Amino acid sequence: MYHCSTTVIHTMNRASTKNKVGGKEVLGSKQNLEALYTAFLSLKNREECSAFMRDLCTKAELEAFAERFAIARLLTKDVSYRNAADETGASTTTVSRVSHWLHHGRGGYSTIISRLHKK
Repeated sequence: MYHCSTTVIHTMNRASTKNKVGGKEVLGSKQNLEALYTAFLSLKNREECSAFMRDLCTKAELEAFAERFAIARLLTKDVSYRNAADETGASTTTVSRVSHWLHHGRGGYSTIISRLHKK
């Protein structure tokens, strides 16, 4: 089973459990996220992941995800914030945010990066 970057899932994981539209309760964000996680886990290869991600995200969103993941990989190699910003074109604020989630998040970046290093 192919696993896409958990950056996508981590980024989307800030939602409430229920929404109301016009006073009516609709399928909550938590259920939508669970369905999305299941969809990611069902992808079988890089091509399927790429196609799904392109349909799901705008080009700018995909570039932002890729930038954050590149920053996380650099930071795990002890590259300085300034050098990570210079190498990726990101702001130092973005590098700082990625560093925060890398060190104080749920371990998604570390899991993926360590798995990629084993290949």
